Amino acid sequence: MQLEPNPVANPGPIPHLYVHVPFCPTICPFCSFHVLRRRDDLVEAYLSRLDAELAMTAERWPDRGPLETVYLGGGTPSHLTDAELGRLLASIRRRFAVNDDAEIGIEVHPLNVGPDRPARWRDLGFTRVSVGVQSTQDPVLRTLGRPHDAATALRALESVRSVDGWTVNADLIVAVDGQDVAADLHRLAATGVDHLAAYTLTVEEGTPFGRRGVSVEEEAERRAIELAAEILPGYGLARYEVSNHARDGHRCAHNLAYWRGRSWFGAGPSATASLPATAGTAGTAGTAGTAGGRRLVRNPPLEDWLAGAAPEEEPLEALEVLRVRLLTGLRLAEGIDEAVLAAPHETLVVGPPDRSSEGPADPTMLAELHAVRARIENLCDQGRLQRRDGRLVVPAGEVVVLERLLAELW
Repeated sequence: MQLEPNPVANPGPIPHLYVHVPFCPTICPFCSFHVLRRRDDLVEAYLSRLDAELAMTAERWPDRGPLETVYLGGGTPSHLTDAELGRLLASIRRRFAVNDDAEIGIEVHPLNVGPDRPARWRDLGFTRVSVGVQSTQDPVLRTLGRPHDAATALRALESVRSVDGWTVNADLIVAVDGQDVAADLHRLAATGVDHLAAYTLTVEEGTPFGRRGVSVEEEAERRAIELAAEILPGYGLARYEVSNHARDGHRCAHNLAYWRGRSWFGAGPSATASLPATAGTAGTAGTAGTAGGRRLVRNPPLEDWLAGAAPEEEPLEALEVLRVRLLTGLRLAEGIDEAVLAAPHETLVVGPPDRSSEGPADPTMLAELHAVRARIENLCDQGRLQRRDGRLVVPAGEVVVLERLLAELW
């Protein structure tokens, strides 16, 4: 198993790019992402602005690649025409070097999958396609506000699977009221997909579900996670992250970069990038942050983004970076390298980016770091965390209560 590089090493080039495509054929009541209806004039403006943004990123980050992964999310990237998708990919390739074996992924809506489109997507260079099936049960799809039925979603999945040479993922939402989770898992896994993502329904504030007071029973969520662990290995789909299951060689490299704490570029309205705090040139006020830290860069929504508004930047100090690394890394079956807890003290300094990292460590940060280490030791003593070959791993029995465990950790 290939694990992440040393997490306390210099981040070096940034080999990952996320592109947000906000256009979507449906606005689902559970969706909290930046999405809107397609208009041809908006698409044209979007593609032009995206090309300019990619050019600006390339100028500011000369040591930027080559790209190992590119991921088109949304929204629904397949709501763009094939010509528009080709133009988008051409913009990326014009501004970035892209490895010959790069993972290039696209999210697609079942209603966008015509009989010939998957082959054209493969010809454009996509190597990974994720179909938003969400359920194989019509009542559940109606609950989720999906405009397609199960038969349409399964036909779309089969059309995508008929094309050779790429990884096919099916997205499934579980723990929905009235859902037979086992039936959904069996039916989707039996299609022969290479990857299955079974996400529990999340209700965010501000969404239609949130305003209606829709909730997810904790026991339903727990049972859905257990069922995935029981059923999917029988189809050759092994869990490598709490919600993600794959055949050998088909794990999502782009998402693994997130979970392993890698930096990535973000492009498009409302896209987020995770960048080193003291490298490159920021798009706004500079590179404020801390040694050993990061900065999250968030683009504004479409209207302001089209007008050229600057992104927001949030500096993350080294201790916050460590917290995120633990919260994401422990979601992985491989766990997380304990080296993240043994970072040299000089990474815990505070001050402007031009301050030498040789200065003394901040005592408050060190005290918090020691407290985290103590909580980890306590969880290991209880058997709720395990050490395996220098890594911290969540045992199988604790995965179903991972959120509770993580809350105790930090």
